[in-house]
Amino acid sequence: MRKRTLAVALLLAATSATVTACGDDSDDGTGSGKTPKIGVILPDSKTSARWETADRKYLTEAFKAAGVEFDIQNAQDDKTQFQTIADQMITNGVDVLVIVNLDSGTGKAVLDKAKSQGVATIDYDRLTLGGGAQYYVSFDNVKVGQRIGDGLVKCLADMKASKPVVAELNGGPTDNNAKLFKDGYDSVLKPKYDSGEYVKGPDQSVPKWDNTEAGTIFEQMLVQKPDIAGVAAANDGLANAAIAALRKQKLNGKVPVTGQDATTQGLQNVLVGDQCMTVYKPIKQEADALAKLAIALAKKETPAAPDKVYDPEGKRDVPSVLLEAQSIFKANVKDVVNDGYVTKQELCTGDFAAKCAEVGIN
Repeated sequence: MRKRTLAVALLLAATSATVTACGDDSDDGTGSGKTPKIGVILPDSKTSARWETADRKYLTEAFKAAGVEFDIQNAQDDKTQFQTIADQMITNGVDVLVIVNLDSGTGKAVLDKAKSQGVATIDYDRLTLGGGAQYYVSFDNVKVGQRIGDGLVKCLADMKASKPVVAELNGGPTDNNAKLFKDGYDSVLKPKYDSGEYVKGPDQSVPKWDNTEAGTIFEQMLVQKPDIAGVAAANDGLANAAIAALRKQKLNGKVPVTGQDATTQGLQNVLVGDQCMTVYKPIKQEADALAKLAIALAKKETPAAPDKVYDPEGKRDVPSVLLEAQSIFKANVKDVVNDGYVTKQELCTGDFAAKCAEVGIN
């Protein structure tokens, strides 16, 4: 952990020197007279609030501070629009194209075109399998999944559950991150299933991470297995869909549900006990790491990356920056507020104010 943290810090320090050189908008630092330009394509605003409330905000702040030109657009889960945006950005002369793919096939087509036009490429948050991006910036998503699994184990132990039936509500089947999250929590839960300590219940992916569909799927799970005693949900949106279904049966708070992303809604669910935990990924750190890496690439530099991730379809190690996440239970929700990811005003509304006070958010 210390080695990785130091390596990431060194990368950011090195690229910070690059950023300070961009104060003169008339030059990219290479003598070309061209201001570096970076394009970013976000995936949607429906499956998780983070893309518009956090990533766009932090990337905008970082690019403005660096004095570079930038274009951040959202494909709104439309593959055709995703490709159209990419074509426009390439035509408009971006030096670096950053994508959060909708699926690896669409992502690869966009990355291939960018490469053919001499545009540097970065996969952000989701690795495009076989895509050939020069860098990948994300969290260690298997570890994020392990935190989801470990959190559910802790919550089930706290409730003294005996041979609990555990359901798994997984992310979109075309999203490599969903696979990594599942790999992580399955690495924790499978030994429990194999030993007979837990009973494996329904296990299903949610197309496109659609929260409405997740609610329908989970209601069907409850029909199939009314004795579900724990839910490993792959993010807070899916977790909330499960909680809504449990609430209809007056089971909310009695069946531990996990999540990740530390959304305002997810944290509120944790505060009232409907969700046992979430995983906080410091998006500002991720966005800052991406911005500094993209700026270095736009200036025709070849920055070193502290990590690597194997792409099984591309059959190569992708230079990567992988950040660490944090498990959040009711007792440490304050950590997310203190970090500035959500504000007290957003979180502690109405009936949640008393719950915030209970955990020291004053």
